[in-house]
Amino acid sequence: MIIFDLACQHDHRFEGWFQSREDFDDQLASGLIACPHCGLLAIRRVPSAVHLGGSAPAPAVAATPVAEAPVIDMRAGALAAFRQLTEMLLANCEDVGADFAEEARRIHYVEAPERSIRGEASAEEYEALLEEGIEVFRLARLKPGDLH
Repeated sequence: MIIFDLACQHDHRFEGWFQSREDFDDQLASGLIACPHCGLLAIRRVPSAVHLGGSAPAPAVAATPVAEAPVIDMRAGALAAFRQLTEMLLANCEDVGADFAEEARRIHYVEAPERSIRGEASAEEYEALLEEGIEVFRLARLKPGDLH
């Protein structure tokens, strides 16, 4: 899964989740991506704060020989991205707990309303869901307060 920051001609910003860059390109070319604010189909990708390493512009660095270039600690950016993803998942996914596999099937087979869910599943339940063609992915158990 890849997340792109997007904007329309009116600079309304939003994000889109795609299976790949090619999936984004195909959906854009097919007119399947529209601004959720105004409905325009003229969409473009915009730089992401995660990709830029934060919301503030990076300071200018004087040209130095490669051997003397400063070492950048990528862990800080990765941790910030993980925290952002975790907060987004906690805020936007319903926690169905141990009923995850059953509820994922109900949603897949249109027996329950489509929505984003999270919960617990055994390794066997996870493999069975994948074999049925139900798109799921595993993460460590997410709980509010675990982001310290």
